[in-house]
Amino acid sequence: MSSPLLAVSGLTKRYRRGGKTIAAVDDVSFDIEPGETLALAGPSGSGKSTVARLLLRLIEPDAGRIEFEGGDFQALNGTALRARRARVQMVFQDPLAAFNPRASVARVLDDPLRIHGIAARSARPRRIAALLERVGLSADLAARAIHEISGGQRQRIAIARAIATNPSLIILDEAVSALDVSVRRQILQLLLDLQREQRIAYLFISHDLGVISAIAHRVVILDAGRVAESGNARAVIGTPQSAIGKALVAAAPRLNRTGTQGAADRQ
Repeated sequence: MSSPLLAVSGLTKRYRRGGKTIAAVDDVSFDIEPGETLALAGPSGSGKSTVARLLLRLIEPDAGRIEFEGGDFQALNGTALRARRARVQMVFQDPLAAFNPRASVARVLDDPLRIHGIAARSARPRRIAALLERVGLSADLAARAIHEISGGQRQRIAIARAIATNPSLIILDEAVSALDVSVRRQILQLLLDLQREQRIAYLFISHDLGVISAIAHRVVILDAGRVAESGNARAVIGTPQSAIGKALVAAAPRLNRTGTQGAADRQ
């Protein structure tokens, strides 16, 4: 049996607040297979985004282990960590906050190609044009500033930037929650197409089980930093066992309302 792409075990992160120790993430374990979408669900403050920051090594855990592509991700430093980070990328909820809003689209997409040495300077304009076309945008958009384009276009550019380094895993932190329903449907379909073509795995972080039902194969539900329940997305959403799972389902009565084909239907 092959090893999972990402294996997380016993992940824990504590903070001191007001003289008290608070566990933002408490003994969280899960794995992700190549080409799979695992959703990380839970209400605000449940630890979802902290898990993402831990996986990207933006902060370090107090306990636990992260194995990525068969190696100890926490043991990497310097050049080795930078090289491995090319294989795990992130798409944020608000790309306008993640990018310099006055930077051009070309500059935003040029950065990962330059930093990771993916293409020579003379070849990068062609690579940028190809990335834009791959996410359904015109190559002419390269000259525009980030603040001049729509939210849906910015999110497509964020996805283009993420796939520029040929990652095996993309972490999507509430990546479609700020989009209107029609644009959300288009972005989810783009993600599904990319996954089918390039076998990219996704860690899809969301509080919305309706969206999760449209894209995830499995789901882990967090509550107060701990795993409340996990399993096949359709089974967990259909018959949640935990109190927080039932509350999240009640908050999303029209499940799979995005209009995309659910992940379970694609298996």
